[in-house]
Amino acid sequence: MSEKVLLTGISGYIGLHCAQQLLENGYSVVGSVRSHSKEAEVLRSLTNAGIDTENLGFVELDLTIDDGWDQALNGCDYLMHTASPFPIANPKYESEVIEPAVDGTLRALKAAKNNGIKRVVLTSSTVAIMGGKKQGTITPEQWTNLQAKNLSAYTKSKTLAEQAAWDFIKDNEVDKVPELVSINPGGVFGPAIGENLSGASMSMASQMLQGKVPMVPNVAFPMVDVRDVAKLHVAALKEEKPAHQRFIATETTPRSLQEMGEILNMLGYTGPSTRVAPNIMLKFLSFFDREAAGMVGFLGMRISADNSKTKEVFNWEPIPFEQTLKDTASFIEGLITVKK
Repeated sequence: MSEKVLLTGISGYIGLHCAQQLLENGYSVVGSVRSHSKEAEVLRSLTNAGIDTENLGFVELDLTIDDGWDQALNGCDYLMHTASPFPIANPKYESEVIEPAVDGTLRALKAAKNNGIKRVVLTSSTVAIMGGKKQGTITPEQWTNLQAKNLSAYTKSKTLAEQAAWDFIKDNEVDKVPELVSINPGGVFGPAIGENLSGASMSMASQMLQGKVPMVPNVAFPMVDVRDVAKLHVAALKEEKPAHQRFIATETTPRSLQEMGEILNMLGYTGPSTRVAPNIMLKFLSFFDREAAGMVGFLGMRISADNSKTKEVFNWEPIPFEQTLKDTASFIEGLITVKK
């Protein structure tokens, strides 16, 4: 009998890739959706990608509501918690993003503990490590400085949610708690599963390819392929792998949006701009535009990453970013008209 995984956020960009790789690796999957109306879309996306969904089921869960979490994890062996709010623009109130992220993580962990789950793999982010920094190399031991200026609501939400997860494990260590592993991706790109371009990465790439981004922000940080992110999530379930650790899932080299434009231009796409917006312009726009406001804290950032532990533990070699961008652009070109 195959081992069963509750996968929260299955309809998301990372969630669908995790579902694919879990199913292809022989796991039974219970995917959580906020509404049962999402189930057909998930099934259609996976089926159209050639994925056998015989061992896939669904459950309706809400990050902000207690109901259903214990029942959802009953009979499961593992929990993969990818669900978290990811707004493209800064929300009007930070609590709209922070509270569901933190409370949803704690609901998931409490239910995992109640149901004797072996291991929890948590989708965090490098923003929980690099927030407030402008230069240097990030490592898994570092944390975002929550007192830093201009942190986005998303950065705060990922930092606070992951901190809450580790605090929960520490505070309950006298009891039998699940093993916890966090995967901390950088900027995630790569082809989606399905036809949804509304996520932050797909939206940015599609806007660039259509020539709708005349200037790009002055920011550079390490990127990663969504297929690698899912691969690491699935590998982290294995109990022989180290538990109670964080793993950076990125390339080592910072990549700027200007460099993205240059790579896409070399691939024959004329839409992407390589003009860098002056920082002062984005700071001014941030007073009126929530999307610009969410970017202010990253301006001037040029961060590298130490992924050596991830590569060693998981015998992992990242997909080259140039290949990721090529596959992303080809995927988007199959859905919308881009400038060439």
